[in-house]
Amino acid sequence: MVSVRLSHLKKFSCCLALGGALLASSLPASAAVGFWQSIQQKGVLRCGAATAAPYVMRDAKTGQYSGYFAELCRDFGENVLKVKVQFVDANWDTLVAGLQSDKWDMALGLNQTPERALAVAFSAPAQDYQVSFLINKQNPKMEGVTNKLADLDKPGVTFAVMSGTSQDKAVTAAIKKGTIMRLPGNDETRLALMARRADVLVDASDTNHLFALANPDWAKEILPVPALAKQGVSFGLPRSITEADRDVIDIYLTQRRATGEIDQLVNKASMEVNAAK
Repeated sequence: MVSVRLSHLKKFSCCLALGGALLASSLPASAAVGFWQSIQQKGVLRCGAATAAPYVMRDAKTGQYSGYFAELCRDFGENVLKVKVQFVDANWDTLVAGLQSDKWDMALGLNQTPERALAVAFSAPAQDYQVSFLINKQNPKMEGVTNKLADLDKPGVTFAVMSGTSQDKAVTAAIKKGTIMRLPGNDETRLALMARRADVLVDASDTNHLFALANPDWAKEILPVPALAKQGVSFGLPRSITEADRDVIDIYLTQRRATGEIDQLVNKASMEVNAAK
């Protein structure tokens, strides 16, 4: 009787072991190892970086990245995760797709939108974002304009915007009568305004503010009414990230924002931009 019971017990133990092994093999790797732990095991945090001052900037000669989102990514990787940080060149059209295809672990400076939230997850905002307009005060077309969108949305008025950005989407939805000129980068949109190939530069308010400060003789910033695309600016993360892992980056950003450290990084990036002009 004892031998029979021992035999049944052995069979039962084998079944439990086999079942546990099958369950473990069927679980995704992220369930066994957290998102940040997997990055720590690899020893490198990959940051997808599309340039747009003061968020992300890249020195053409050295290839070094700066800007307040680049600084946050570098600090989080080196001082929180204790890993190396690798910046991966991207553009605004590929930031989300690269995150989905595991080309990078975090995307820098993504605006929070419902459409993007269908594809990726977001950290807590590092800063807030709003679209603004920049005009050439010497342009006769801009004489007498106010901050009302209707004053600018007219036939014959051309809006220059960086293709694929949140400001591109915002101005596309808002402008009904004017013409939208989509260009690949900040330099191209600014040159279009300066050469009067475009009448209005559409960009993030902090970026346009910097450009207006650097060119007070002719540049004027306008915050349109109604407001366009007032959103949080965050790190983009894989949509599969767990709540516990997202808490790690959220706590980091919330604390740094509360202490004013992020504002200091923004000011540092702003001075760097203006010094380069």
